[in-house]
Amino acid sequence: MRIFLTGATGYIGSSVATYLTKQGHQVYGLVRDKSKTDEVKALGIIPVIGTLEDRELLTECAQKTDAVINTANSDHRFSVDTFISALAGTGKTFIHTSGSSVVADDVMGDTENLQVFDEETLFTPMDVRKERVSINNDIRIAGITKGIRTIVIAPSMIYGDCLGLNEESDQLPVVFRKSKEMNAGVYVGKGVNRWSNVHIEDLAHLYALALEKAPTASYFYVENGEASYKEIAVYVSKALGFDGKIISWDADEALAELGDWAKYALGSNSRVRAVHARKLLGWKPDAISIKDWITLQTK
Repeated sequence: MRIFLTGATGYIGSSVATYLTKQGHQVYGLVRDKSKTDEVKALGIIPVIGTLEDRELLTECAQKTDAVINTANSDHRFSVDTFISALAGTGKTFIHTSGSSVVADDVMGDTENLQVFDEETLFTPMDVRKERVSINNDIRIAGITKGIRTIVIAPSMIYGDCLGLNEESDQLPVVFRKSKEMNAGVYVGKGVNRWSNVHIEDLAHLYALALEKAPTASYFYVENGEASYKEIAVYVSKALGFDGKIISWDADEALAELGDWAKYALGSNSRVRAVHARKLLGWKPDAISIKDWITLQTK
């Protein structure tokens, strides 16, 4: 299958593109930075130089391939609208990457939210995530009304070495960096907030399964376990040689340094269950756990 994938130089994008290429698919990867062209080619990905703002390029690539996978920016409505317009009536596949922070709360580490969400659970997003949820909903509606097979994938906290380029995930590198600064495993507030998590290889496998057999307008959380940030801090502390010592990072200081990202990525609860992936696609994650993976790190 010929696939156009955005975000080909990113952590998720280069991993998914590499995984699909090894499965025999022909992947055209959108690359913004020309200097990374050779690296992308070395992975077997065909680079397409451009940005998410180039309507003509996105339209051309969507129409000449069999499927589009967007991993570049969950909140970029212009590119999403462009793909929906380009693919309308074709029956082709459009997979969009969102994230489980759509169900995140605003507790800044001080409370464990007892609610666990699956794909059928209704929720009210934080203001910072309302537009992302709106985009997700519009994509799914297009899968019913526009003649496109649309799929939304919402990963939880991702860990593991990138399968493609030398890129890092989102949340854990920040925890590692701040822990090294403070000579102890770091968490925000009380650190009792919990996040589901998934290994990058299990996530890439889910994209392949979704490409093959997901029904239109489908929505998938992606997880294989969960941990509190305090638990993660202990794992990181031991990996860095701090013997399990942990310390709270003041919530106001975290917000001052990282902005709202600290609120929805480090200080929130995001507890989800990948019910649809397991039942509809037969997804069976089997990669190393987040605890064991962190234990092996020496960052």
